[in-house]
Order: sequence, then structure tokens, then C-alpha cells
Amino acid sequence: MTKLPSIFLIFLHLLLLSKTHALGSGATLAVISSSATVCGIIASQPTQRIQCYQRGQVISVDPNTNFTSISGGTNLLCGLRSGGYSLLCWDPSNNFSSKRLYFNDTVLLNNLSVGGDQVCATFNGTNSVYCWRGNKDFNLPPGSDSFSSISSGFGFSCGILNSSQQVKCWGSNTVLSNLIQSGFTNMSMNSIVAGGSHACGLNSSESVVCKGDNSSGQLDVPSDSVGDLFKLSLGESHSCGIRKSNQFAVCWGGRGGYSLNVTEGGSFEAIASGSNFTCGLKTIDLSILCWGPGWPNEGNLSSGVELSLPKILPGPCVDQSNCLCSVYPDSQSLCSGFGIICPVCKNVNSTQQPVPSPTPTPTPSSNSSPSKGLRRGLLAFCIVGSIGGFAGICTVIYCLWTGVCFGKKKVHNSVQPTITRAASSNNGTTSNNSPPSRSSTIRRQGSRIMRRQRSGTSSKHTDKAEEFSLAELAAATNNFALENKIGAGSFGVVYRGKLVDGREVAIKRGDTSLIMKKYQEKESAFDSELAFLSRLHHKHLVRLVGFCDEKEERLLVYEFMKNGALYDHLHDKNNVEKSSSVLNSWKMRIKIALDAARGIEYLHNYAVPPIIHRDIKSSNILLDAYWTARVSDFGLSLMGPESDRDYRPMKAAGTVGYIDPEYYGLNVLTAKSDVYGLGVVLLELLTGKRAIFKNGENGGAPISVVDFTVPAIMAGELGKVLDSRVGPPELNEAEAVELMAYTALHCVNLEGRERPTMADIVANLDRALSLCDHSHGSISSGTISIVSE
Repeated sequence: MTKLPSIFLIFLHLLLLSKTHALGSGATLAVISSSATVCGIIASQPTQRIQCYQRGQVISVDPNTNFTSISGGTNLLCGLRSGGYSLLCWDPSNNFSSKRLYFNDTVLLNNLSVGGDQVCATFNGTNSVYCWRGNKDFNLPPGSDSFSSISSGFGFSCGILNSSQQVKCWGSNTVLSNLIQSGFTNMSMNSIVAGGSHACGLNSSESVVCKGDNSSGQLDVPSDSVGDLFKLSLGESHSCGIRKSNQFAVCWGGRGGYSLNVTEGGSFEAIASGSNFTCGLKTIDLSILCWGPGWPNEGNLSSGVELSLPKILPGPCVDQSNCLCSVYPDSQSLCSGFGIICPVCKNVNSTQQPVPSPTPTPTPSSNSSPSKGLRRGLLAFCIVGSIGGFAGICTVIYCLWTGVCFGKKKVHNSVQPTITRAASSNNGTTSNNSPPSRSSTIRRQGSRIMRRQRSGTSSKHTDKAEEFSLAELAAATNNFALENKIGAGSFGVVYRGKLVDGREVAIKRGDTSLIMKKYQEKESAFDSELAFLSRLHHKHLVRLVGFCDEKEERLLVYEFMKNGALYDHLHDKNNVEKSSSVLNSWKMRIKIALDAARGIEYLHNYAVPPIIHRDIKSSNILLDAYWTARVSDFGLSLMGPESDRDYRPMKAAGTVGYIDPEYYGLNVLTAKSDVYGLGVVLLELLTGKRAIFKNGENGGAPISVVDFTVPAIMAGELGKVLDSRVGPPELNEAEAVELMAYTALHCVNLEGRERPTMADIVANLDRALSLCDHSHGSISSGTISIVSE
């Protein structure tokens, strides 16, 4: 037990290192030197978004979503999305045009830093460094190096090595980086921050040490500040810090240009420096004050210039109460209920628990009391054991109450025309004849408890989805007016809305008229979509903006798809009769098919664990303003198999005309069930017919598009069933349309093992799209990329 306090010290030390503020370190406050732009993450708002001050104007930076930290360089602002899965950068000189540098749901980033023109971050877990932009000759640290913190200056970056607590520097300016690194040789450092041509940090005794260029006195720490600084921020030729004693700011260097009254005029929570000015976040009202010779003359520089930005967060909002020193006052309000703020500890050593000296192990005959370490260990064991026991009791009660443990939980069925069929039975009794499957187990995505276990996120998904109030969404839709209704989803009605910030969204509202026995199914569909879309990010999946979970109301907010559903363009008379329709092109129809296939391929092959959509149909394929197709509606989706096993849910679910016959008849669910649904969509695109339609040539009897089209494809008479509104394919399109038709033919095979994989389908449709611009010979089904399983 004597090792535990030392482990705690290491954890405490690493946590504190990530909260330094500098020219190039991630924080909630950042400056861009070239344009004297100051940006911050807004406090007390539903979304922890970014706003900037530039030349007297306040600018909201898109996207309006949650950010953990931001950092600025010479002419660049970068921000790390909450959760660390996405890194975006903006150019303030070009209307804040954005570019995404990084996106990965599984390999997350932390410790963002921006310097002159380089962007660096560490990977969560390994803490290795990767850098973007800047000089191509950057000498990046080896991948084996692990850093507790990093910071970037003009042409160089430095970090603290986890292994030795020593400073390591790299960058295009090798002379400067080597000078700074050699200056810190053999020093054990707690933190490091970079400036224009120097770096400063706190050593193990909490004294400020600066190395690098000292042409303007930027390394000469004032004698009255030794041991009294705990936050540092560096510019091109000056340095600043915040005092522990009163949180006043003190600056040095810059040839005396920063010795202004503002530095003694009040306390600050954070400071950030540009090349020749510094800005601080005032404790009294969380407003921003800027000073220095490089700040535009907008007021009395002797007392600084206060910017007209709203309150800025004094630190990132974290999910749990893991603050080591204290919790920042009014944290809940500043974070709008989504977490709390942990302030930077003023004195590292004062918060560390002393390591107890070794005590002799008592012998069986000893009458001495247990050591402090042992008592702590027993106390921790009792607490953890009690929590575990309580959780176990709750689990048993939950199982008995809901019936989940006995296979009684229902699977949601679509509110659109759907098929539901119980597991194979014989006159109402369960059949003893099992279908030919390799397993009868299915991974369910039902309750919030199961979702937390599998997705690793909280039930509210606050890192990746905004939470709206019911009043906000009611106002956005004119109180859910009928004229704003644009469709129906897996658990309710979809409305078009406009948020107060001007964003157009689609709002799916749970059907409040459902009777109580249907409420659990509505809740399951809501939880399912929220769980999946909060962690799925792909250009061919509809993006979740946020949600509302208030009283008995369950609403989901999506980005608005301007061009609606594919179904409407193919089958709504108001759309399809227009000869100028964008979809009256074979190339466009093939592109839409490829887009949808890529979205489904992502679900099957790249989501972890994989996902089976279960309701692929043309009304669930939406088109954005650029006619890019995106898969939507995850209310019926289930976690798929992580191997090639089959699964048997309690009920088959899907939509008439699209549901996999093998799934419906044998109750066997695999990823190939989605392949069948996509095959039907491909046939819709080819023929312009609904999945189930009345065929005039057959006395008006209902017929499926599969039964209508497959015989013609097999007989080599595809031209007879193609959509006449598009017209006959041109010479360079005929081969592409034929390839798409043969791909669809294989997709709707009655046996799942004979259907292609999504990778095969994407390859074929990608080839078909490229063929639209080139003429080749005819195609036979034998040349198609099909791998049966």
C-alpha cells in the first residue's frame, strides 16, 4: 500500500501539466498575433462554442459545437472538439474559413499547441506527438517518446518527457530548438511554455526557469516573483505569469513595454500572449483585458483595453468531479450543467499527499494498530466493494423487472409500413427445428445501461451532441406546426426548424400519442439513435446535432438535408414529373447509390463494434444541399457481430419490400440483411418503381420491384425495365447501368451467403461511376466483384 501515494503524485502532476497557458498551448483563451484577434470558449451557454474579437467586432466561429481547448499562432486558430476526436483550424484573415486537420473516433487527441505556423497535439493514451502544417523539415520526436505536455513557439515546439521530466524540443528552427533544449539539460521540469524565441517553465521546486534568446530581457524573471508564479504565457520578446499570492499578472522583457498598471489592477484566471501583446481573463467577471505595445490603440493602454466578448470559461468543463485542488466557483452554471471546472492548483506540493515512510509489518503477536496505508487500503476496499455490491443488486432488480435477462425485451419496429414476425413457430408454439445458423445470440442496443457498456459514452453524449430545451425546439418549429412537418422516422414525426442562431435543422419528435405500452419502444429507438449517431461520424451518414430529453418528450435534432429523401425524388409525383430533375441522370443515380453504399460500408466494416442498420430503404437515404446521399434513421439499428456469426433477435423488424427474406423467414440477422435492403434501393434507382407497387400489366395486383426487375436482368432485357424518365443510357453510361443492375441482382439473392459484401458493392459502384465518362465493352455478371460467404 505504500506505493499508492507515489502513484497519486504522478497522476496529480500529469493532470496539472495540461493546464498551462502560452503563445502555443491549448486553453480556453487564445490569440492570433498577425490580426490581433482574441478568441475564447464561451461560458454559461448550452454549447461551449468559440467566439472571437477582431477589430471591434465579435465573431461567432462555426461550427457551433463543444470545444475543449483552443490555441492560436501567427495567423491561425485551432480548436480541439470535446472528446478529442476532431481537430479544426480557422484562418481569421479569410472570414474564419475552416479546415479539419484530424478526425478519428477511436484515437483521440489532447494537449493541443499552435505556434508560428505549426500545429501539434498528443495522442491520448500513448501521449506521442504528431504535428501538422509548418515547415516540412520539422524534426518530429520519435513515436516512442511520450509527453505530459507540449507547447509551440515560432518555428519550434517543446515538451516534457514522461520518462524523465526533461525538456525535448524540435522544429524547423533547429538552432533555436537545440539552444532551448540544451539550456534545460538535466533539469526536472513540471511544465513548459513556448514564446517567440524562448521557453519558460516551472521546475520541481516551483521556480520559473527560462531559456533561449534574451535580447529583450525575456528570460530575466523579476526577483520578487521567484516562487510566486503558477501560470505562464510568452510572446515574441516578453514573458508573463500569474502570481499565486494574489493572481495579479506580472510581465517582463519586451524592453519595458509591458510595465503597465493593468498588471496590478486585478486578478486573472488565465493569460495568453501574442507576439507583442498579452490578454488576461479577469477573475471578477470573466471578461478579457488586453495590453501591450502591439495591441491596437482602442483606448487607454495604461489600464488595458477590455473586449466586448461574453464570459469566457476559465478552464475546460470535465465530466466528473475529479478536481484535485478544488472546484471552480459556480462551475455548474458556467458549464450549463455539463460538467465542472477544475482550477489549476497554485501549489503542486501543497496538494500532494506525503509518501508515508515504511513501517514494519506487524507480526501475528503484535498489538499495534494497522498502518495508515493499510487502513486506507481497507477503507478503499470497503468502499469499492460496497459500490460493487449495490450495483449487483440493482442489476438483479433491473433484470427481474424488465425481463431482459430472460429474453423478453422488445425490439422496436418502424412506424412506417413495416413487417414484424415472431421467431419461427408452429401453430403458435415454438418450433424445435432450428434454422441453419451458427449462433442464436444477438447483441442488443436497448437500454441506456447496455449503451454505456458498449459505446463507452454517457447517456447524454454531452461531448458530441448539444442538449436543447423543449421550448427552444418548439420555437424553432413554430410549436411543431403542421406546415413544418417533413416526414416520419423510426419513432416519430420529423419537422423542419430554424434555431435561434440561424441554423436549419430537422427535428424528430417522439410520438406523444402512443399508448403507454409503446412508450418503451419509443424510448429504445430514441436511445438507439442517440447512442449510435453520437459516436458515428461519416460524410455519408446524417449528422446528429443534438437532442432533448425533457419530461416525457424525446427529440433528436439533425442537420437539415435540403434536398429531402431519395424516396420522394423517385416516387413523389411533384418531383418525378419534372423533366429537369437532378435525378434524371444515370450518372447522378449511380453516384447516390455509391454514397449510400459507402455509408453502410462504414457501419459494417469500420464502426467498432460493427452496426447493422436493419431498415435500409430509399426514404432513409437523404440528400444534402450538394446532392450527397446520407444514410439516416438508426432507430432500429443493432450492434452487429464482431465475427461472421448469425444472430437471432426476438422479432424481425424492417419495412415491407425491403426486409431480407432470410431474416423474415428464418429469423437470422447478419450484415447481409442490409445488403438486401440496399439491393432493393438500387432496383428503385434503376426502374423508378416503389419497393411494392401495383403493376397494371398484371391486373393491378401488388408486385415487388425485385420480382419485377430480376427476371428482366437475368434475361438480358434490362432496357425494358429502366426508368423511362431518365431515358436510355448513352454509350458511355450503358456499361455502368448494366454493372449496377448486376450488382443489385446479387444483392437481392434469397440466401445471404450468396450476396456480396458492402466492400464489393462499393467497388462495383465506384467502377460504374467512373465508367460513365469512358466507353468500354459490354459487361457480364461474371466480371463483377462478388465474394460469396
